[in-house]
Parts: sequence; C-alpha cells; structure tokens
Amino acid sequence: MFDIGDKIVYPMHGAGIIVAIEEKEVLGEKRKYYIMKMPIGDMKVMVPVDNVEDIGIREIVENDDIDRVFAVLSGNQTKMPQNWNRRYRINMDKIKSGNIFEIASVVRNLMIRDREKGLSTGERKMLNSAKQMLVSEIVLAKEIEQEETERLIDEAIDCPSA
Repeated sequence: MFDIGDKIVYPMHGAGIIVAIEEKEVLGEKRKYYIMKMPIGDMKVMVPVDNVEDIGIREIVENDDIDRVFAVLSGNQTKMPQNWNRRYRINMDKIKSGNIFEIASVVRNLMIRDREKGLSTGERKMLNSAKQMLVSEIVLAKEIEQEETERLIDEAIDCPSA
C-alpha cells in the first residue's frame, strides 16, 4: 500500500507522485484509487488501489540506480532482429515490464537505430513513449528538470563508452 507523497511507476505510463487517495464510483462500482500526478504533461492518472500488484506498480528507483540507468544508456547497442515486427514485440515486452533498465535499453537501441537507419512510424512512437517513461522516473529520482534529463539521456547515448 502506498501513501500520499510516494513516488511510483505505473508501467506503460511512467512515474508520478500520489497526490490523493479517493473513493470513486466507476461503472457503478465503488473503488479506491490512487490519484497520481505525472511530472511531464501535467497529467493526472487514477490507479485502482486493489490492482496495484497486477498492474506492476512499483516505487521509483533510488538515486544510486540512476547511475546504472545511464551506464545502460551509454552502453553498446543490443543486437536486434532485422524483422521490424519481431523487434517491435521484443521492445514492447521490455517496456511493459516496467523495469527502468529494460526501458533504458529500448531507448538506447531505438535512438542509435534512428541515427543510423531511421525508424518506422511505429518504432518512433515507441521511442517517444519509452523515453517519456524514462524521463519521468529520472526527473523524480534525481529531482531535476525535464529538459536537463532529456539532455543527459541524449549525451549518454551520443557518447558511448566503448
């Protein structure tokens, strides 16, 4: 159970802060919801309290883990299938896991691929949403601005430590 003020990650949406816990009636059913404010886009999300484990909600990573995230970002591109459909499915599974290190590897691989060969529309959308998820968690973990976070990610990927 989380409390107001906790920083959590909602897989496929990103990180946010619980600003309230409210009981709401949706489709004739009363349930408790976490009201989560996202740091990017000034969006609020309602998360059913009783679905937290099924959805994979977790606390954001510690500040120390962010160094590991940047190590993943500055690492070498992972070998991926040439078939875009298989590549898309593999990347989508990594994103759905909600694991920040897996999401970082997707962002790294797609940004490198975009620079080298370009991306399909679907992969570009995937890159944008994965990057937004990554940025939202880093913003909350490091308590820095969105623009600074995006610059750090871009720098990490542009300067691979080979």
